Amino acid sequence: MFGLIGHLTSLEHAQAVARDLGYPEYADQGLDFWCAAPPQIVDTITVTSVTGQQIKGQYVESCFLPEMLAQRRIKAAIRKILNAMAHAQKNGINITALGGFSSIIFEEFNLNQNRQVRNIKLEFERFTTGNTHTAYILCRQVEQASQKLGIELSKATVAVCGATGDIGSAVCRWLDAKTDVPELLLVARNQERLQLLQEELGRGKILSLEEALPQADIVVWVASMPKGVEIDPSTLKQPCLLIDGGYPKNLGTQIQHPGVYVLNGGIVEHSLDIDWKIMSIVNMDVPARQLFACFAESMLLEFEKWYTNFSWGRNQITVEKMELIGQVSLKHGFRPLLEF
Repeated sequence: MFGLIGHLTSLEHAQAVARDLGYPEYADQGLDFWCAAPPQIVDTITVTSVTGQQIKGQYVESCFLPEMLAQRRIKAAIRKILNAMAHAQKNGINITALGGFSSIIFEEFNLNQNRQVRNIKLEFERFTTGNTHTAYILCRQVEQASQKLGIELSKATVAVCGATGDIGSAVCRWLDAKTDVPELLLVARNQERLQLLQEELGRGKILSLEEALPQADIVVWVASMPKGVEIDPSTLKQPCLLIDGGYPKNLGTQIQHPGVYVLNGGIVEHSLDIDWKIMSIVNMDVPARQLFACFAESMLLEFEKWYTNFSWGRNQITVEKMELIGQVSLKHGFRPLLEF
């Protein structure tokens, strides 16, 4: 059985979803309540591969909310992720993907040092961040969506915003090794990590966001656009492809301009309907078919019976592992979302 650990985008969203799912005791509660709320299995899932193979899974709602980070309730956020992992393991789930902020919190706060959660010793081989599949899908979206728009990669400048993160660095490695993109722009907050990435690649210009955007034909956003940051779309190239790989996704609502195309990044479509209800709650356009690529990674690992933490640790994603997960993604009927 595979598992998905997720969370909702805000307190308001969580309250509305709790009401829809039949948890009225959660629906009218404030942030203090959600900080104390335990993880819950709220959905049972059936996925059928195009090969005919069928697998079962469960969605674990961690009850983490992004407001916990904004209001400096870091201990609550950490507790949420560890408790959700323990809950998944206790329920016998073989391989579980850490979705959204779950993997970010795990890596940023070195939660691999916290193996003991009450009476459960976490078995980390049961968990994957899903970042390898996400990075692969983002790269395929760059390749395929640019072709749809008539942007030639062999002449294109690609900016990667969040380039030093686990997914961002993997995207840079793929673009360097597997495409003929002539110019990579590297954007991130940590200058030391940027320089190390530049040295690893042997190329790439380190620029600020303001410097990079007007030069880029394609922009890959690996994180949500920060609050307070505004982009003047008239300064962007036309055509310009913006791939929004963050969660929650916010580029499409903030940037609407002729010649600027925003694509929901890191999203896959399955060839067959998936029996679940959770994707309608996170507002997928076609909830029976569309899902986050990180979630799909745990499905792929279950299909292949690869019970291992396929994606784990910061900046460990190789092009070879991206190719491997890409092969089984295609085998079982997943493809990158390409609708603008």
